[in-house]
Amino acid sequence: MAVYGPNAIFAFMNVISVCIVDDNHELRWALEEIVSMSDGYKCVGTMSTADDAIRKLPLLKPDVVLMDINLGGGESGIDCVRELKPRMPGTNFMMCTVYEEDEKIFEALNAGASGYILKKTAPGKLLEAIRELYQGGAPMSSQIARKVVAAFQKHSVGAGNHDNNIAMLSNREKEILELLSRGLMYKEIAAALFIGQETVRKHVYHVYEKLHVTNRVEAVNKYYGR
Repeated sequence: MAVYGPNAIFAFMNVISVCIVDDNHELRWALEEIVSMSDGYKCVGTMSTADDAIRKLPLLKPDVVLMDINLGGGESGIDCVRELKPRMPGTNFMMCTVYEEDEKIFEALNAGASGYILKKTAPGKLLEAIRELYQGGAPMSSQIARKVVAAFQKHSVGAGNHDNNIAMLSNREKEILELLSRGLMYKEIAAALFIGQETVRKHVYHVYEKLHVTNRVEAVNKYYGR
């Protein structure tokens, strides 16, 4: 006799199973209502903390997870995605947040998120995004998509100057950039290199200036030619 998983009946009925991770009770409830009251969608679980999500999501195995970024406590929604995506390759993670900063966007996508929408997205658009993600797409709010395109264009224009820009970095600047790529903070880099935090800050400023970037993610990506 065949044995079916917890979501088999949803798949058979072409119903998309969704989990919601958000520390704001009212927003979590509103998202749950939007999903649960719509044909073709089923909310199979909600969580308010990163610990809860990391513990419960692998058991629920939803088709799609709507993940907030700022969950409070120690770990963020991006940390959750980074940890869970390798364990849940069949689940699609979509960030659902208020953040529009470039660094948050690319950090989330690098962590394994396949979609990124803003919480102000209209309910109908949200449901469309969930289905698009489920069908293999990569939905993003228009504001987010424009930022991604702009970053890609900037990278393409600067690609020809990549080698020259890297060559301009001193050995110390390269050393600091490598430590930045490992996620170390300024004070940790200062301790590792036996220099002051202000010295680290000045080196990072010069790195940004030479590579024509504005943040850590852009600097690291450019250094490694991504």
